[in-house]
Parts: sequence; structure tokens; C-alpha cells
Amino acid sequence: MSTKDFIEKDYYKVLGVPKDATEAEIKKAYRKLAREYHPDANKGNAKAEERFKEISEANDVLGDPKKRKEYDEARALFGNGGFRPGPGAGGGTFNFDLSDLFGGQAGGQGAGGGFGGGLGDVFGGLFNRGGAGAGTRTQPRRGQDIESEVTLSFTEAIEGATVPLRMSSQAPCKACSGTGDKNGTPRVCPTCVGTGQVARGSGGGFSLTDPCPDCKGRGLIAETPCDICKGSGRAKSSRTMQVRIPAGVSDGQRIRLRGKGAPGERGGPAGDLYVVVHVGDHPVFGRKGDNLTVTVPVTYPEAALGGEVRVPTLGGPPVTLKLPPGTPNGRTMRARGKGAVRKDGTRGDLLVTVEVSVPKDLSGKARDALEAYREATAGEDPRAELFQAAKGA
Repeated sequence: MSTKDFIEKDYYKVLGVPKDATEAEIKKAYRKLAREYHPDANKGNAKAEERFKEISEANDVLGDPKKRKEYDEARALFGNGGFRPGPGAGGGTFNFDLSDLFGGQAGGQGAGGGFGGGLGDVFGGLFNRGGAGAGTRTQPRRGQDIESEVTLSFTEAIEGATVPLRMSSQAPCKACSGTGDKNGTPRVCPTCVGTGQVARGSGGGFSLTDPCPDCKGRGLIAETPCDICKGSGRAKSSRTMQVRIPAGVSDGQRIRLRGKGAPGERGGPAGDLYVVVHVGDHPVFGRKGDNLTVTVPVTYPEAALGGEVRVPTLGGPPVTLKLPPGTPNGRTMRARGKGAVRKDGTRGDLLVTVEVSVPKDLSGKARDALEAYREATAGEDPRAELFQAAKGA
């Protein structure tokens, strides 16, 4: 059942018992009504079936002491749809439509019933519940998130690496054990009664909350402020941590490591660590997404006649690629599985671009061979189609 049901439904009326009824009286009333409206005794009677559901629902709440206590408290606070603010919220009573607040889909009860994760979460910080008994427990506080940077070599980024990171963050002060008090005996803040929050009127009887200005949201005040943390309970702390950077990270990538940030307060969880990765260049290889790139020079005979070319790989043995006859300059071929590591553990490819190498110095024999080749191909004009296309355009 929903939080809205707790507020809007009168379960005492459903069972026909007074609000101060004993557990025995509630059980007796339920059994009597259940026998009367049980579906087996009222086959085909939809109204009786609906009434039986209401009776069962009412007994589920009133028959459980814990649920009944929470139900009574909710009814006292929001009886008949009217909200009664505590002292400091402007006083008086005003009505509002609960369906507007809950949207008809109020959060369900916790596993044990009642308002676990429901009413308390919705209204705990929105309205001023006032009074000295409004709750004096100081709440756990999550630690701060920390951001750091690390520079990896090209190979480390591809293969993954464990690197040391030295980080500075706010942590519980060691001098006062995080209490903020030199003697270790802080007192509950009288302004917020230990909640760390104070109400701020916003008109119409509503009261929103802000961090308490006197205790800075801690809920505690140091009688004798610690010389190190000045009563805040937090001090700067440095530590070195070994961080595993996963394989396949790219330059500029931001990695989140949960729970590796600053420690929390009063049992609160630690924050997160965000690591921005910078990757250096490689003299041979480049990167294009999950693929690595490399440019391989080949001779003119290899490109013209075809052949086999050995190609280096990153951190592994070379691979041999076959060049088909007539391979043009700039053609890209693919060596599968020789690229960067993907998130699923597989690897991208190595993209090999062919670059025809033109010799600067020729021996006499090589020059004679090229001259003979030029004479043999004198009738061919490799630029004829280029001029034809230009003229047609």
C-alpha cells in the first residue's frame, strides 16, 4: 500500500473499532468482518469482495504494532489531508490535495511496511517538523568527490596500467578524531537540534530547509574548537593510491572509481574518484577509435608486382600482409585483432596504409633499369583521364 493510503484511509472506521482499541479488539473485529464478507461466502458479489479487501488491508496495518504506530503518527500529522506545521513554520493549518503532492503514485513502504523510503523521505527535509523531539541524530555525510589526472604512454593506454596517484582531500581530522572538539566532546547544535538543517519559511505555511549556519550542517558544535580543523571536524589529508587504469582508454577520457574519493563523516559513504587520462604519442602507431594505425613504406616493384610485406604490431610479433599486384599508394589494408582492447575484451584492428617509397639515390644499374621502363611505357599517360575529367567539368 502507498503512503497516500496511510494518510487518506481511516482503517479504524473500516474495522469499526475506536482509535484506542486493543490488539485483541482489533483481531476480534477483523475475524467477524472477514467471515461475513469472505469471497467464498459471497460468490459473484463484487461489493463484498471489495469490502473484504478493505478489511484485510486495515487489519494488515492495525494488526501490526509497528505499522499501526507509523499510521497513527501519519494521521496525526496529516489528518484529513490537512498539514499541521510545527513551531516556526508559520502555525495554523492549511489543506492541500494529496494527489498533487504524490502524483497518485506515492512511494511504497519498505520491506517491513510503514514509511521506510516513503513519507519520511518525501517530507523529512521539506517541512519544518519543529519541536525538541523532531530528531536529534546527526546524519551520516557522504565524502566529497575527487578529481585527478594521470598521463600514460601510448602502450599503457592500450594495454592498461596500474599507476600511483597522490591525492589531497578533506578527511576526518586525526587530531580530534573528526569531532571538531579539542577534547573530543562536541555538543548537539541547539539551533538545529542536531539535524544539521534549519527551516526557512517560503510562504503559505511551507517551510524549506537550509544547512544550519551555526554548525555548518554538521549537527554538532565544538565547545573547544580543535586547533587543526578549527572545529569543522575535517582536515586536509594526502594519500597515495594504486589505481588500475583499464585497457583501451583514450586521451581525455574520464574514469569514475566508486568509493575511492574522500572519506565520509559519521559512517557516511566515501565519495568517488574521477581520473582524467592523458595519453602520449607513439613514434610508429596512431589510433582511430578501437583501431590502431600504421604507415608502412613499400618499394615500387612491391606495389607494382605484388608481394609479401612484414608489418610491426604494438607489443606483439609482426604480421605478414600480401600486397596484390598494382597496389596504389595510400591503400589501407586490415590486420584483424591487432588493435586496441574494447570494453568487451575483444580487440580492434590494425589499419595498415601503404606508402610507396621513392629512392633518392639510384645506382647506375637501377637508373638504367628505370630508363628502360620509361621507354617501354612511353605511350601511357597516367594523367589523361585527369585532364579529360577536368575538361568535361
